[in-house]
Amino acid sequence: MENWSLISLCVLLGLTSRWTVSFHSYSGAGKQPMFGDYEAQRHWQEVTYNLPVHEWYFITTNNDLNYWGLDYPPLTAYHSLACVYVAKLLNPEWVELHASRGYESHSHKLFMRATVLFTDILIYIPAVLLFCFYFCDGSSKQKVATALCILLYPGLILDYGHFQYNSVSLCLALWGILGLGLGWDLFGSLAFTLALNYKQMELYHSLPFFCYLLGKYINQGLTGRGPPVFEESHVGTPAERSTSTQNRSDKVANTWCSLNVLINIKTLLSRETQLFLSFALTLLFILPSSLKLLSKPNLWQFKLTLVNSSLAFFLFSFQVHEKSILLAALPVCLVINEIPLIAIWFLLTSTFSMLPLLVKDGLLLPYVVTSLAFLFLSLYLLSALERSTEEELRLGLYRKLTQHWLPKLNLSRIIKWKFWFSLEAMAALSFLSVWLEPPAKLPDLFPVLVSVLSFLHFLGFVIYFNLVQLPQREKESEENKLKYVFKDIGCQRKNYSQCDGERKGQPLWLE
Repeated sequence: MENWSLISLCVLLGLTSRWTVSFHSYSGAGKQPMFGDYEAQRHWQEVTYNLPVHEWYFITTNNDLNYWGLDYPPLTAYHSLACVYVAKLLNPEWVELHASRGYESHSHKLFMRATVLFTDILIYIPAVLLFCFYFCDGSSKQKVATALCILLYPGLILDYGHFQYNSVSLCLALWGILGLGLGWDLFGSLAFTLALNYKQMELYHSLPFFCYLLGKYINQGLTGRGPPVFEESHVGTPAERSTSTQNRSDKVANTWCSLNVLINIKTLLSRETQLFLSFALTLLFILPSSLKLLSKPNLWQFKLTLVNSSLAFFLFSFQVHEKSILLAALPVCLVINEIPLIAIWFLLTSTFSMLPLLVKDGLLLPYVVTSLAFLFLSLYLLSALERSTEEELRLGLYRKLTQHWLPKLNLSRIIKWKFWFSLEAMAALSFLSVWLEPPAKLPDLFPVLVSVLSFLHFLGFVIYFNLVQLPQREKESEENKLKYVFKDIGCQRKNYSQCDGERKGQPLWLE
């Protein structure tokens, strides 16, 4: 009964934070002639309801693709169609062909927000809870705490303001991860295929799915069991798909936008050269992690490969959108129980990287409140600062690289100093972006600084996660037990065997 109360409280806090953000502004509110992503979603409902299927993706008399043409895969279109049947019952003017363009009202805003909240209730929140209770170590309270931290991730909550259905494709991918983790390969493959058919950006996750399935079936074949029919669950895509189909935004925290601050890449390199470099660097950063997963297909390796693959795509793809960082944030959420401090750091940085977009949409206050709430709750509930020894931070390879020249270097302390310094830098830049006018000659100064600072963080994170994954001694996921700071009488060691005969402590937040 106590567990159900905690779960209910966790879900209630997640829903309340989302609905509270929904009362703020949204993308393109009152901004003619295109109005923004809110209008794009409404317009897709208009198109899918009023036009036959064969006209949805083509220019016709009634479908002007230059005005928010439907540019996502078919499952997105059918989701819009499902929403519009409800909209039609409430107010037909919301989706009237042509006449409804730019429609804005309080009631319609509530309806659109409710459609996002409903999808979260239906598929995203159950997937998070299921993952935490099946695949996270610790007590029931610890699992609920992990679920709450994932549900309070501000980057996805603030999507309610910008107005997108990113949680749909992400949670379908999460269902795919759950399916593979539970051994339901066909179900997991189907779920990920649906994610791909909702947003093509899920290609960021495709190679890890492919390598996990292929590696698992190869291992089964070597042990004499033989793989099942592989065509049923082949959902992977080669790494050569290193460019996304999204339009490039002006200031994105990836390699090319950051380098463009120093050199004008477009004038130095041809488009073909840029595409080749994008492909080569993406492949270079994806392959080591993918090959490791192929040889050792377990859930821990799978999660790390998802992180490394999506980060490589974001950093080196030829075209990127700010919101693409959410594709890396999802698998980082899934390792927050094992590496809490690094995961919290990454998730806050990913939210900060979208600051120019959030300020543009009038979401500064929700950005500040959700980020601070996530920071303090996650540090407290997951005992992240206490669980920051070199062993818990997986700094073994770093120690090997430094022990010869700097044997007394305290890597754990350095990580914590860098964490707090990073938060201070992001807070200061957030303040400056809002309260100071940039120089007349540098109107984009603050968005550029946000982009570059975020890029440096992401580059450090992709190196860290690769160094965590590649040299690690292989263990099955159930052997990756959580370690906590113990409050023992007469024992200050963190090693169980050294505390023989004394009581084992609990995470400080449970006492």
